[in-house]
Amino acid sequence: MGRPRYQRARLVGDGLISELAQAYLTEASQRLRPGSYKSVRFALSLLTSHLGGEQVGALTQAQGKEVLGYITRLSPNVRKYREGKGAALAELATLSQEHETTTLAPQTQARILKQMSQFLDWCVGEGELGANPWEALKVKDRPEVHPHGVLTDEQVSVLLGAEDRVLHSALLFGLLTGMRSGELCGLMAEDVTAKGNLGRFVSIRPNAVRLLKSKAAEREVPLHGVLEQLLDTALPKSGRLFPNLSVDKVVKRYANLRRRHPELHGTVFHSTRKWFITQCERTGVPEHFTATLVGHHSARSANKLTYGLYSAGISDAQKREIVEGIRLPVG
Repeated sequence: MGRPRYQRARLVGDGLISELAQAYLTEASQRLRPGSYKSVRFALSLLTSHLGGEQVGALTQAQGKEVLGYITRLSPNVRKYREGKGAALAELATLSQEHETTTLAPQTQARILKQMSQFLDWCVGEGELGANPWEALKVKDRPEVHPHGVLTDEQVSVLLGAEDRVLHSALLFGLLTGMRSGELCGLMAEDVTAKGNLGRFVSIRPNAVRLLKSKAAEREVPLHGVLEQLLDTALPKSGRLFPNLSVDKVVKRYANLRRRHPELHGTVFHSTRKWFITQCERTGVPEHFTATLVGHHSARSANKLTYGLYSAGISDAQKREIVEGIRLPVG
């Protein structure tokens, strides 16, 4: 019998930040959506570029304040500069001030700090750290949320009139189902089912292409007559309905549309979802009905009854009636 092998004993706090961050990212890649993972990876790349060689147990709150100070000086475009590629956090902060007067929004700064702190919480949970020394750190400026605008009917007309060769079909789906871009990009022809005189429905569920934002996002949505026609005439009959689209491509292509049509200023692809929800509201659809269609957590009724807990949900016939009540602007 061979001699048993044992891992070398390591004291709490001895692990290097760079090594632990790599282990954390490997785990995060299995549970996060691609966009969320990319954001976490960026935050940890900033951390390891500055403190990667440090033992995690040696981290102090003073170092956290130093890191936060650098984060508050970063510009949104610093990684796009030639000198910014591969630069460490302190160098990026200096480059930012040399090239630009704008800095990351407080909301973005807070997100980066939170992602670093969540990594340290993970280290605590893994027994690599006794306590998170950065737990009390906060971005001083109050993070402000700047939601993107709801599309007006005039802007919808501009979008559809552009007949963009890449986005046109996806825009129709967004406007007439309220789907998120990630949900659209992962749609499969096999997700579409016929329900007799109720027409065709599409099942939005996790698959090999994409995950969903939450359990509530898993749902069935009836396809508007316009979309049924699109399925019959323009979209693939098997596999992905939008094989050439990714969330990144949707974002960039919509930005291209915005440049070509200045009247779309202040809107993004997600604004199609807001337009759909607005149409539901204007036609008198109850809030919890709309929540079911767009994959939000169920709303509460006036007497505080939670529909998600006590209701079997709205019927397919009710869903069909709501969707068919949506009218695209003419002209």
